[in-house]
Amino acid sequence: MDFLRPATWADALAAKAARPGALPLQGGTDVMVELNFDVRRPAALLDLSGIAELRDWEEDGPVLRIGAGVPYARIIDELGARLPGLAQAARTVGSPQIRNRGTLGGNLGAASPAGDGHPPLLAGGAAVEVESAARGVRTIPVGDFFTGVKRNALESDELIRAVRVPPAPGPQYFAKIGTRNAMVIAVCSFALALDPVRRAVGTGVGSAGPTPLRAAAAEEFLAARLDWAGRGPLDAGVAREFGELVRAAAAPIDDVRGTAAYRRHALSVLARRTLGWAWDEHRADTAREAS
Repeated sequence: MDFLRPATWADALAAKAARPGALPLQGGTDVMVELNFDVRRPAALLDLSGIAELRDWEEDGPVLRIGAGVPYARIIDELGARLPGLAQAARTVGSPQIRNRGTLGGNLGAASPAGDGHPPLLAGGAAVEVESAARGVRTIPVGDFFTGVKRNALESDELIRAVRVPPAPGPQYFAKIGTRNAMVIAVCSFALALDPVRRAVGTGVGSAGPTPLRAAAAEEFLAARLDWAGRGPLDAGVAREFGELVRAAAAPIDDVRGTAAYRRHALSVLARRTLGWAWDEHRADTAREAS
């Protein structure tokens, strides 16, 4: 196995064009596990950890552009107030050591249906910025990025450059079911984002289908039924129906971590729970603005 360690982004793109089969490596928290267990044996590893421009984030017009090499720990510390759903998901990733090494770009590249970062990116309307030496940069809506179990929309000569996410316009929450809060693969997970300005709802469902997915019917239902003025408590019937629509959107399987039936039930609970948290926050925000 060859080990390629480009010093610049241009060198990385050239190396990927010359060796399309080279496996990109960021923090290594997924790749090294697969290598150790002989799940895959690529002809070459393309180590991107030394490329400085991938390790930073910036404001780019209306979005936050997060480099593919920014670790989870920095997302929590530096972007938690502006991307609360993503920061909550990041806090559930592995141990502190893993959060210092693991990256959002690496999580996307692995394209696992159980990736903790994926549901909040779906709920928040994110996009993935990718590049090749031959065709330049293109931006893929995150909902189109996942194409199957551990498969993504990257062409053979493309690398993930950044993730583009709008700052949260309202409450965002993430929750997952597992044997413990961190250092565990999610049995299922759910993210919710409320946009009071647009009166819109975003959702993200993890570990309950061949890819991370949105619950589109649940989003449309909730956006139409919420009292966006925030005058009263959450209607229990609305919360219950929202949970059922999230349950219906899932397409889970039975495996060693849980049955399909359990996952569907758990997702309906997570949907109601995160909605309750988000609505309480929205009402508190509305009351503060009115005072």
